[in-house]
Amino acid sequence: MKHPYPNFRKIAFYEGISFLVLLFIAMPMKYFFGFPKAVTIVGSLHGVLFVAFGVVALEVMRTYKKKFGWLVKAGLASLLPFGTFYMDKEWKREEEEAIKSTAG
Repeated sequence: MKHPYPNFRKIAFYEGISFLVLLFIAMPMKYFFGFPKAVTIVGSLHGVLFVAFGVVALEVMRTYKKKFGWLVKAGLASLLPFGTFYMDKEWKREEEEAIKSTAG
């Protein structure tokens, strides 16, 4: 993977969406409408995206020689509702800088 940042940002976006769907749609469907299958389905998808987020975050950290604190910050963003969306502006800037520095 030459530049993992684009994949990281895409996965972060979808992981953030799946988290919000789990919290605000699937869980109410389970607890208010008696439809636990919603949490099973959305929770499984979110779990896969969460693991993918972690794996690609490690790849970004390794490829661009990020400090461990960067990984901790990314991990916290994935645990907070809207966290990955909030961080995306910073990650986009970092992505642009990283790609520029390896292009020249």
